[in-house]
Amino acid sequence: MYRQRGTRGPPAPVNVGDVHTVKIEGKGKSGDGLARVQGFVVFVPGVNVGDEVKIRIKELRQRFAIAEVVTE
Repeated sequence: MYRQRGTRGPPAPVNVGDVHTVKIEGKGKSGDGLARVQGFVVFVPGVNVGDEVKIRIKELRQRFAIAEVVTE
């Protein structure tokens, strides 16, 4: 079935500023790394498939988030 316009799914399991350790599973169309946090898609620029990195959520959209690698 198709979702009606204007309805939203469950809330995202991440928030701006959250820090997570993720494994990069693939690449997005623009070449950014693709990871998942509890099934929620997170794009991470500047990483390679297979990398395990600590990230911070920078931007949250309805269906995905954009993160940056945390360097300590």
